[in-house]
Amino acid sequence: MNTISLQIPEEFLFSVKIPRKSLETELKKELAIQLYREGLTTFANAHRLAGISKIEFHFLLGERKIPRQYSIEDYEKDIFNLQKWKESK
Repeated sequence: MNTISLQIPEEFLFSVKIPRKSLETELKKELAIQLYREGLTTFANAHRLAGISKIEFHFLLGERKIPRQYSIEDYEKDIFNLQKWKESK
Protein backbone atom coordinates (compact mmCIF):
# COMPACT_ATOMS: atom_id res chain seq x y z
CA MET A 1 0.00 0.00 0.00
CA ASN A 2 1.30 3.44 -0.90
CA THR A 3 1.44 6.03 1.84
CA ILE A 4 1.56 9.81 2.07
CA SER A 5 3.70 11.61 4.60
CA LEU A 6 2.46 14.81 6.17
CA GLN A 7 4.85 17.52 7.32
CA ILE A 8 3.77 18.96 10.68
CA PRO A 9 5.88 21.68 12.29
CA GLU A 10 7.55 20.44 15.46
CA GLU A 11 6.48 23.58 17.34
CA PHE A 12 2.88 22.53 16.82
CA LEU A 13 3.55 19.01 18.09
CA PHE A 14 5.06 20.42 21.30
CA SER A 15 1.76 22.18 22.02
CA VAL A 16 -0.39 19.08 21.40
CA LYS A 17 -1.39 17.29 24.59
CA ILE A 18 -0.62 13.81 23.27
CA PRO A 19 2.29 11.76 24.62
CA ARG A 20 5.10 11.53 22.05
CA LYS A 21 5.06 7.72 22.02
CA SER A 22 1.40 7.63 20.92
CA LEU A 23 1.42 10.74 18.72
CA GLU A 24 1.21 8.99 15.34
CA THR A 25 -1.53 6.61 16.50
CA GLU A 26 -3.63 9.35 18.06
CA LEU A 27 -3.24 11.73 15.11
CA LYS A 28 -4.41 8.97 12.75
CA LYS A 29 -7.49 8.44 14.94
CA GLU A 30 -8.23 12.17 14.97
CA LEU A 31 -7.88 12.40 11.20
CA ALA A 32 -10.10 9.35 10.69
CA ILE A 33 -12.79 10.76 13.01
CA GLN A 34 -12.80 14.13 11.29
CA LEU A 35 -12.89 12.69 7.77
CA TYR A 36 -15.77 10.43 8.76
CA ARG A 37 -17.63 13.25 10.57
CA GLU A 38 -17.43 15.45 7.48
CA GLY A 39 -18.60 12.62 5.20
CA LEU A 40 -15.29 12.56 3.34
CA THR A 41 -14.66 8.85 3.92
CA THR A 42 -16.61 5.73 4.74
CA PHE A 43 -16.83 4.04 8.11
CA ALA A 44 -14.71 1.14 6.82
CA ASN A 45 -11.95 3.41 5.54
CA ALA A 46 -12.02 5.52 8.70
CA HIS A 47 -11.59 2.58 11.07
CA ARG A 48 -8.74 1.25 8.91
CA LEU A 49 -7.00 4.64 8.89
CA ALA A 50 -7.43 4.85 12.67
CA GLY A 51 -5.83 1.41 12.94
CA ILE A 52 -8.60 0.03 15.15
CA SER A 53 -11.39 -2.51 14.82
CA LYS A 54 -14.92 -1.66 13.71
CA ILE A 55 -16.18 -2.11 17.27
CA GLU A 56 -13.48 0.15 18.70
CA PHE A 57 -14.30 2.81 16.09
CA HIS A 58 -18.02 2.55 16.96
CA PHE A 59 -17.15 3.19 20.60
CA LEU A 60 -14.84 6.06 19.68
CA LEU A 61 -17.60 7.70 17.64
CA GLY A 62 -20.02 7.18 20.54
CA GLU A 63 -17.63 8.77 23.02
CA ARG A 64 -17.40 11.81 20.73
CA LYS A 65 -21.18 11.79 20.13
CA ILE A 66 -20.68 11.47 16.38
CA PRO A 67 -23.67 9.79 14.71
CA ARG A 68 -23.18 6.96 12.24
CA GLN A 69 -23.86 7.89 8.65
CA TYR A 70 -26.59 5.35 8.02
CA SER A 71 -29.30 6.41 5.60
CA ILE A 72 -32.73 4.96 4.96
CA GLU A 73 -31.33 3.54 1.71
CA ASP A 74 -28.59 1.76 3.70
CA TYR A 75 -31.24 0.35 6.04
CA GLU A 76 -33.39 -0.85 3.13
CA LYS A 77 -30.36 -2.54 1.51
CA ASP A 78 -29.55 -4.27 4.79
CA ILE A 79 -33.14 -5.51 5.15
CA PHE A 80 -33.15 -6.74 1.54
CA ASN A 81 -29.82 -8.55 1.99
CA LEU A 82 -31.00 -10.08 5.26
CA GLN A 83 -34.16 -11.39 3.59
CA LYS A 84 -32.11 -12.87 0.73
CA TRP A 85 -29.80 -14.51 3.24
CA LYS A 86 -32.76 -16.01 5.18
CA GLU A 87 -34.28 -17.35 1.97
CA SER A 88 -31.01 -19.04 1.01
CA LYS A 89 -30.97 -21.09 4.23
